[in-house]
Amino acid sequence: MSPEDDQEDQEEKRYKKRMAELIKSQQLEQQKKEILRKFLDDEAYERVMNIRLTNNELYDQLVNVIISLAQNNRLNSKITNEQLKGLITRLTFKPETKIEFKRK
Repeated sequence: MSPEDDQEDQEEKRYKKRMAELIKSQQLEQQKKEILRKFLDDEAYERVMNIRLTNNELYDQLVNVIISLAQNNRLNSKITNEQLKGLITRLTFKPETKIEFKRK
């Protein structure tokens, strides 16, 4: 085997590995969407998909919370858009910082 053949084999292995990772991430995303469809009403689902496009970190947090609620049997019905807004508010709440100036 020549060094060129080794390099081609390594590139092919890297390509296959990347493809496998891509397929795995697509399958994971599909599972997330199925779970969201099951536990969110249509309006709330659309809101979450919009959040996914704009703020991936918040999307991941929302999905994790919804999955956690579902696993703990804390969801009696589908989450409405209003309930989702409340959940988003709680996840994104940051207390206002106060700056005080001490004068001598």
